[in-house]
Amino acid sequence: MRIGLLLISLGEDIMKFNEPKFIYGTAWKENDTERLTEQALFSGFRAIDTANQRKHYYEEAVGRGIYNFLVKSGKERSGLFLQTKFTYERGQDHQLPYVPSAALREQVFQSFASSLKHLQTDYLDSFLLHGPISSLGIHLEDMEAWSAMEELYEQKKVKALGIANCSLSQLQQLYVNSMVKPVYIQNRCFAQLKWDYAVRAYCREKGIKYQGFSLLTANSKEITKDAIVEIAQKYKKTIPQITFRFCHQLGIICLTGTSNKEHMIDDLNIHSFALTPNEMHLIEQIGI
Repeated sequence: MRIGLLLISLGEDIMKFNEPKFIYGTAWKENDTERLTEQALFSGFRAIDTANQRKHYYEEAVGRGIYNFLVKSGKERSGLFLQTKFTYERGQDHQLPYVPSAALREQVFQSFASSLKHLQTDYLDSFLLHGPISSLGIHLEDMEAWSAMEELYEQKKVKALGIANCSLSQLQQLYVNSMVKPVYIQNRCFAQLKWDYAVRAYCREKGIKYQGFSLLTANSKEITKDAIVEIAQKYKKTIPQITFRFCHQLGIICLTGTSNKEHMIDDLNIHSFALTPNEMHLIEQIGI
């Protein structure tokens, strides 16, 4: 039996949306990627984030971890949310998932096809542009790449499109100029920027779902302040649990990349309590 056969789950309801609640991020795991992906799924995660960018991700090992979980658990591919990204050549090393001399449209198609093979599936739940080509504005190259992504969406090979690592003005430009609107944005989320308040406000206005990463590492100074330590003690929870619960109540879809099994389980265990409005306000202002 071909390995990938177990993961195929095409049907009439392929475009039915499977909303992620909490996402496990697979960056920087290298030779531990397969084991940690499988461990995350057995710990309760049902959404996996990766990228076809060998410089920082090992997407093929992510696919093996998913396969291992499905075989051992008897679960179906349709119960998972799988998300990957197209990365421009400037963000890659020499291990490119496409021919660099090919037209950008073809690079997107080649990267996507490679991701399907790596992840042993024939569709993706979400496909992100791994950041605009420049830190300023949305350029013709971005719209060319997005147009190719729209083709994949129209062909029902992916359920939703999105963009990572972009500013408010870039998101606004992309939204206005795209035919298929972004469903997701994935940003590093800083407490110093009031947890990316301006971008999140635009997302609420347009119905875009905000995925936040580096919630702990980018905010280590802020989330260890006495006020948050006291909140953690009150609820008998860890500081990461307080942080993730806060973000969940803000409407942020959290990413975590922990390699600790106990932390994986703890991170998902944030629904037995709720922060008060005053506590939410305090944490939202903690970096200002």
